[in-house]
Formats: sequence, structure tokens, C-alpha cells
Amino acid sequence: MSKENVPVAEIKEYLKRSGINPSYHRLRIFEYLLKHRTHPTVEMIYKDISKEIPTLSKTTIYNTLNLFLNKKIVLGLTIEENELRYDSDTRPHAHFKCIACGQVYDVDLKSPLFERQMIEGHEITECHIYFKGICRKCLKKRKLQK
Repeated sequence: MSKENVPVAEIKEYLKRSGINPSYHRLRIFEYLLKHRTHPTVEMIYKDISKEIPTLSKTTIYNTLNLFLNKKIVLGLTIEENELRYDSDTRPHAHFKCIACGQVYDVDLKSPLFERQMIEGHEITECHIYFKGICRKCLKKRKLQK
């Protein structure tokens, strides 16, 4: 599920089909991931959602995201060693991280790696491709500053 404006009832059904009890916090966290395609960290999610739900704890977010990872309805991205980001788009795709602003973008990349299930007799369970560089927004800012 990777749409941005999904009705809560549809999210609830999706969680149920995925074997997840759709509690209020789980619904809100998954809804956040769908609406914020920025590949947020736990800290980013906590900062935004705790404004609306002051009783929400980081532990609840960690536990919920771990459940989502285990049920394979989100991807965990480790582009930098010290940060784990989350993506609700589980289809095969690549990511680009801007070294200037820190934003992470989806990259539609057609790769035969995404279509393979086996490599030399090894079963593929995950495939992560990411790029680092300077995004077009930051490049545009640099040009304007010169």
C-alpha cells in the first residue's frame, strides 16, 4: 500500500489482512507513513504525531514499526549507519539521499535485480539500492547563491 490519501477504514482493513490488530496508535503511525513519503525516522514520527497524541511514546512507535517490519508492510532503510528510516512503499524501488539537506527520495529504477528471485542458487529476500548525492532542490539553491 503506497497511496497518500487512503481512508482510515481502508488502512484498518489492510492492517487486519496483514495480521495486525488495528489499534488507534498503529492506524495513526501507518497513516503517517502513507502521508509522509519522506522516509521518516522514529524521531520524526514521534515529533509530528505526539503533537496530536501527547500520550504516545517512542517505545510504542518502535514496537509498532518493528511489528510492521516483521509483517513486511514497511521497509527499513539503513542508508546511514546511525539512522533507520521507514518506507510504506514495499514495491521494489531505489532511494536517493541528498548529502546537503538529508532528504530521502524514491527512485523508480527498472532493474533486473528487482525481478530475480535467485542469484547463483541463493534466495533473495531483500534488495536495497540507494544513491547519495545532491538533490535538484539543493542544486538549484547553489546556483542561485552563485
